[in-house]
Amino acid sequence: MTLPPLGDYLAALRTKAPLVHCMTNYVAMNSTANLLLATGASPAMLHAPEEVAEFTALSDGLSINIGTISSHWADAMLIATATAHQHAIPWVLDPVAVGATRYRQTLCAKLLAAKPSVIRGNASEILALNGLDNQGRGVDSTAATDQAVDAAIALAKQHSCIVAMTGESDWLTDGTQHYRISGGHPLMPRVTTLGCGLSALVAAFIAANRAPLLEATAAALACFAVAGTRAGNAAQGPGSFQVALLDALYQLTPDDLTTHTQLEARHAA
Repeated sequence: MTLPPLGDYLAALRTKAPLVHCMTNYVAMNSTANLLLATGASPAMLHAPEEVAEFTALSDGLSINIGTISSHWADAMLIATATAHQHAIPWVLDPVAVGATRYRQTLCAKLLAAKPSVIRGNASEILALNGLDNQGRGVDSTAATDQAVDAAIALAKQHSCIVAMTGESDWLTDGTQHYRISGGHPLMPRVTTLGCGLSALVAAFIAANRAPLLEATAAALACFAVAGTRAGNAAQGPGSFQVALLDALYQLTPDDLTTHTQLEARHAA
């Protein structure tokens, strides 16, 4: 399998500066907006049910994150995803802590009906979303990526989408082709909302690069892996890491992404 030139996808994102409608959680709004801006996309954060259909139709991509869900936000998310599906706007589902409560599981089942382009989650979330008996604790993953590979592939096949499973290493699949991406830094789990920001970044990449989605998603994950490694080498702790990550994303070049990404084609076990 020929590996894609991932830098081309970053170049396209910066040329197009896609408008990404982010329906994310309270904790993640500011950091997600900054991550998108640093990489080259244009973020917007709207949640009112009265306007999300109109705004989603104007957007290039949509990111749905159920982290701090409430009933009116859930209603708005269902409207936004239905609109995205109707207008063929690519969108990403981040099923935060889907295994924790029945409410989250029910909501995610409804969101899946609107056919996400990409599902981005940790191993516990992917297992829970696939209906397996694995309950994650909050937003943390209690399962290793390798334990959820079969679930990721099954989920991708069932919903005809990309599944991007992130952790110490990342695994992404369209159900047939699979990639593993290595990189990042141990400080990354010490900074909240990075996963939320990554989901929005995936939405930006697939908005700017509508085909092929698997490689566009890989480029988004690779940005985090390469920039995370660089930020970790410069940081003194979680606080300085967060600032260094924004700088690293801003300074990342297409050639950096193509040259320094640790990406390999994989086969399912």
